[in-house]
Amino acid sequence: MFKKFAIAAPLAAMALSSMAFAAGEANHTVNIKASIPTTVFHVQPRDPNWGRDEAMSYNLVNGELASLSAVYDMRNTNGSIHAYIDGGPAVLFNGDATQNIPLTATLNGVVLSGTPQEVVNEADSTPGLGAVLRIDAAKPSANQRGNYTSVMPLVFDAVLPAL
Repeated sequence: MFKKFAIAAPLAAMALSSMAFAAGEANHTVNIKASIPTTVFHVQPRDPNWGRDEAMSYNLVNGELASLSAVYDMRNTNGSIHAYIDGGPAVLFNGDATQNIPLTATLNGVVLSGTPQEVVNEADSTPGLGAVLRIDAAKPSANQRGNYTSVMPLVFDAVLPAL
């Protein structure tokens, strides 16, 4: 009996000590998104990362901000597609409203404003198409310096044809 205990005690101690060395835990969370558009109506940038944190670089030679552009896949099998900028005209803002730099957004050749307007007609939207969104900034004046930001909420409407 003593031999069994003499062998079992060191084995138990080894097992407990190895558990102490292996104690611990590491975690990592993976966030996953998937966007699968409907076959009837969808508008989405071809690059899924577009619009998250875009930067208009400043050209020191000509004093202008670089344009931004992206291709949007657009489809409405039941009519045309209209678009607008929610909240009115878009601007680059630095905290001083007198220093705003106006932005112009053009989608599929149509200048967007705060009013919905057709950007893809029914004939083109039924099979779907890739349309270019381009964002241009007005040339900053000599006193417009510092860090500027903007949020441009674009709204797309599926419009049914008139009966």
